[in-house]
Amino acid sequence: MVEIDRGRPDRMSSTETSVDSNESRPKRTKRSSSVDYSQGLSVQTDIRNGSTDTTDKEKNSINYIQLDGKKVELEVISSSSSDNSDNSDGEDSSAIEETAFTNATNDNNYENSDNSEDEDGDSDISELEFEQPTSPEDDIGLDLFNKEAVIPPLSEIRITKKVSSQVRKYLKTEGHGKFLDLFLPPGPTPDDIFTLVKLLGFQPPKIRGLRTLPSDVILRASITCLKNAINKVIRTRTRLPDFHEIKHVVDALSKAENIIILTGAGISTSLGIPDFRSSQGFYSKMRNLGLDDPQEVFSLDVFRRDPSIFYSIAYMILPPEDSSTPLHAFIKLLQDKGKLLRNYTQNIDNLEGNVGVLPEKLVQCHGSFATASCITCKYNIPGETLYPNLRSKKIAYCPFCESERKALLKKFEKHEDEGLGYSSRFQYVKSFGVMKPDITFFGENLPDRYHDTIKEDIEKCDLLITIGTSLKVAPVSEIVNRIPAHVPQILINRDPINHCEFDVEFLGYCDQAITWICGKTDLSWEIPHPKYKEILDSGLELEVIDQEYGRYRITDADERLKERLTKLEETKKLDIETQGAVRDE
Repeated sequence: MVEIDRGRPDRMSSTETSVDSNESRPKRTKRSSSVDYSQGLSVQTDIRNGSTDTTDKEKNSINYIQLDGKKVELEVISSSSSDNSDNSDGEDSSAIEETAFTNATNDNNYENSDNSEDEDGDSDISELEFEQPTSPEDDIGLDLFNKEAVIPPLSEIRITKKVSSQVRKYLKTEGHGKFLDLFLPPGPTPDDIFTLVKLLGFQPPKIRGLRTLPSDVILRASITCLKNAINKVIRTRTRLPDFHEIKHVVDALSKAENIIILTGAGISTSLGIPDFRSSQGFYSKMRNLGLDDPQEVFSLDVFRRDPSIFYSIAYMILPPEDSSTPLHAFIKLLQDKGKLLRNYTQNIDNLEGNVGVLPEKLVQCHGSFATASCITCKYNIPGETLYPNLRSKKIAYCPFCESERKALLKKFEKHEDEGLGYSSRFQYVKSFGVMKPDITFFGENLPDRYHDTIKEDIEKCDLLITIGTSLKVAPVSEIVNRIPAHVPQILINRDPINHCEFDVEFLGYCDQAITWICGKTDLSWEIPHPKYKEILDSGLELEVIDQEYGRYRITDADERLKERLTKLEETKKLDIETQGAVRDE
């Protein structure tokens, strides 16, 4: 049986996927013929009415022919049918075909993976950690649209962010028929197919017991993985070709009238509130406490079974009173200028209210600490009422459920004393009448306000700015792909987001980045915050990573000094290790 590891996929080495992968292949140019059908992989194209109109779907399928002659068909959707527009209240484009891995023989030896996302927004394939270019020549990329260009073998392509962006663009522009013709050699091995998945920017899943499986089964698994990667790319937006310079950002901010700001935990870290997914973030700290899955802290079922788990750590993410950052003040500035359509925040700290962002301009996608409710009777109180209990790690109880809670506990204790075993009646006895902050746990629906506003807002939006988030949690992470294709998108974040295509990326700390954008460009906006001028005078500099692809980095003098000192220490350490190795010889 082939098993796909449903957990967080480990990085797959080339040796894990190798099947006849040592065969050397000459460099090849673009081919007009389809992949050799007799070798087990083919592309079938049926464009209705002979047209590539975006209203028609290009019915392509990848077919695998088993050794016994039986066929497995994997359908993928057309890039021509994907336009980033929103056609439904759902979070995925209605153009996405969830056609499963279909097998005429009803073979149960393969565990199929679909395109559905888990709570982190991932499926079986995960975000790839791209290689870093070691020289300018490494990151020139591939001239895919030049018919005379020579495309090197898959194994020789350095998979950088730029190369992946180019490959994705070719797939979405030319369709997956030409895409597969261009990149896959005749008789592709699983190694070839998994490498193509990586070229699209995804890490293939780790397959248990790979070396013990028949080669045809491994090939089928690799084809399904490629199908998932193609579908993910097709539903992901494509960068705008003429929006990549600083002047484009300034012009967009100056002219936009309906800006959506999508924010995450990174906009509050300067206040000491941890983010969730970084190496120093909240989830890392939870692992240090021994939790197998740190996300269980925010599981509704876990809370109902044992609320003490949440109460033991909630103090770590409590918002500081009457605080805000320059980034929060920037959102308020957009509101004052009549440019803010909506701030969709994944944060639960409610700091937007501290700077005066109006409730009607704010959607707290994951709830907030602003209020709290009894998990049993829904009695609602101001959130700060709960803060003393959260800071002291003491569970708070609803006054209206107290008598019923005590009676239930007595019955539960008697039940246990008599050794009567498990009873569903007492499954959630520990959380009966417990007060819970109105933050959205895994297992709870998003607030109605999110669904009430998002569809209309994405149609009005003329600029999207994503700030301080890794875009890992659905459905909020899908907003970037629901915005109309012609609308510019800007990212401000400490780290790049490799599974999304932004037109301009400002990498760095949020406060420094937004201060540079407002105060060091022709925009000349002054952010109304006490720390604005201090940050403005902190030696802010813009580093151009790749102007063609709109990638920039903003740092202050202290950060650059720390980086130089770190590099110096690393160099000294390497020299010491080298000298030691020489002595040992």
